Amino acid sequence: MDNRFRGLGVALITPFTPEGAIDHAALAKVVEHQVTNGLDYLVVMGTTGESATLTAQERREVLDRCVALVRGRVPIVFGIGGNNTAAVVEQLRTLAPEGVDAILSVSPYYNKPTQEGIYQHYKALAEVSPRPIILYNVPGRTMSNITAETTLRLARDFRNIIGIKEASGNLDQIGLILKHRPKDFLVISGDDALTLPILAMGGDGVVSVVGNALPAEFSRLVHAAMDGDMATAREEHLRLIELIALLFVEGNPGGIKEAMKALGLCGNHLRLPLVPVSKATADKLRAALANAGLVEA
Repeated sequence: MDNRFRGLGVALITPFTPEGAIDHAALAKVVEHQVTNGLDYLVVMGTTGESATLTAQERREVLDRCVALVRGRVPIVFGIGGNNTAAVVEQLRTLAPEGVDAILSVSPYYNKPTQEGIYQHYKALAEVSPRPIILYNVPGRTMSNITAETTLRLARDFRNIIGIKEASGNLDQIGLILKHRPKDFLVISGDDALTLPILAMGGDGVVSVVGNALPAEFSRLVHAAMDGDMATAREEHLRLIELIALLFVEGNPGGIKEAMKALGLCGNHLRLPLVPVSKATADKLRAALANAGLVEA
């Protein structure tokens, strides 16, 4: 098992200026906040990073900046995925992998492929990728599910497919993967709220949204559970559960950017078609942060 990707991974936001440009000063502040507060690895250009609204040049710019900021202190996972297999293959073939330790690749969206189509898509990626691949199953966004059977087939057939970020919300499915996985295959939570139950079943960590704002707190939860200290993990889970729920009521990353604004880490600017959360949700987020003892009431 590649232990570099056990524990707390954070799906990095992309801070923007009010005019919509990448806010490099805020990016540096956010990355340092995470690296020095319990982060195990950084995930650059996932959904939370608004990768869908960045150009290829901007995505590479953010990656290069993160590599420079991290300075080898933690591993970096880079998001490369799409619903055109040939285009994703070409991105992987032309990737200059310096500073990138693994690839996170979302299952093809919109097309709604069959399980065989999903398998063949990842087979094509595995055959060319210069770095290990972590599958990403998020049916709420892709509108198709990677079944446990397909995940296990890929895990057994390709040594460089090293794990899955599971955001199906289906604990039965995740449990089947955990039960039958090869011993070196990572099963990583893709849902902050389900991290504790997935870890309790033997999962290997989380790629987190809330970790952008609260890496120390969420790292404490994750590592306590992985060490068998379920009392501490449960305490942190219950302290943060209301806040986590509020982060997603108006979509991601609007909620986490609003929380980070309240904590003084960056602004709440997004790129269209995403917009900041409503004042009502912003007020609830601040109240939840105060109730958790993270900001003044």
